[in-house]
Amino acid sequence: MSSRPWTILGVSTFAQTAASASMSGAPFLIPALHHQGLTVAQASLLVAAPVAGVMLTLVAWGWFADHVGERVALMAGLSLTVLADVGAAFAHSHLLLGICWLIAGASAAAVPSASGRVVVGWFPPHRRGLAMGIRQMAQPAGLAVASATLPAVAAAYDLRTALLIPAAFAAAALVAVAIWVVDPPRGERTAHVATNPYRGDLFLTRVHVVSVLLVIPQFVVWTFSLVWLVDGRGWAPAAAGLAVSIANLLGAFGRIAAGQLSDAVASRMRPIRWIAYAAAATMTILGLIAGGPIWVAVAVMFIASVLTVADNGLAFTAVAERAGPWWSGRALGVQNTSQFLASAIVAPLGGLAITHLGFGWTFGLAAIPALAAIALVPVRDERPLS
Repeated sequence: MSSRPWTILGVSTFAQTAASASMSGAPFLIPALHHQGLTVAQASLLVAAPVAGVMLTLVAWGWFADHVGERVALMAGLSLTVLADVGAAFAHSHLLLGICWLIAGASAAAVPSASGRVVVGWFPPHRRGLAMGIRQMAQPAGLAVASATLPAVAAAYDLRTALLIPAAFAAAALVAVAIWVVDPPRGERTAHVATNPYRGDLFLTRVHVVSVLLVIPQFVVWTFSLVWLVDGRGWAPAAAGLAVSIANLLGAFGRIAAGQLSDAVASRMRPIRWIAYAAAATMTILGLIAGGPIWVAVAVMFIASVLTVADNGLAFTAVAERAGPWWSGRALGVQNTSQFLASAIVAPLGGLAITHLGFGWTFGLAAIPALAAIALVPVRDERPLS
């Protein structure tokens, strides 16, 4: 195997890391927005704007990647992301900030499908689990960068300076994609290979539903760990940001381990079911211990940060493999749209739950969708990896 797939994997991972900072980094500015006078519920609604933007355009970007290729889609999306992030930094009202965040999310949505397609296209089946685990570590890695920098910079300087960080990150990723990314070969387009993969069975639909259910505890942990430590446990923003950054980095390595496990057992679905069991148990424990001894609670938060993200790479790989090279962009767009739709709802509802029920109940209730996912994982309908 040549070095090209690994180089493209590295650049794709970097691009997704940058996109993740733009798409999902806004919640780490909830304390800064709260300091400006917004309530936690209002700030939670505002920071959902990038995720809402992502949700609106993922399928369209997937279609674009299916038809014009991954490299062009990545460069177009990252270029627009840079412009929108700069606009957010210079917004003079919360309304304008929300609009720019919406556009930034809509633009960065080009990266998940295109970068996933390019990795699946360059790696053989027995290496895809590991490769996609590495690529999927970009999402928590991007959150780790955002959680370590955005709240600290906002506290030390101002909100504008903090908002320029994702713009610079996306600009660097754009340059890397332009230099190193090459579209993978995908053969001749025939009626058979271009058949709609949603016809004939419910495998892809069930994977989408399971992913939606499992993304709820993931986004509860991602969105509210920082504000829990700052407002609920009295931590300084910089210290809380460092803790959340460590948790997200651990989650990134958890995705790699899950991908390697799926290659070893030649299955994507069985490990997803195991992860669903573990995520449900951990969120229940976090709900019970959220107000208890701080270092025990933080340790459980670290474990939850690993387990609640571990299924993402497996589901992403399974969708791309089942959909094939002429449909994977759209199928991955549907996969991500459904997840981001759920996450867009999690932020405002979670903010209301924290306001009226507290952090413990909010964390504990997030175990319910993980429990519901267990029975829906389509283990028996999975095809042999080939």
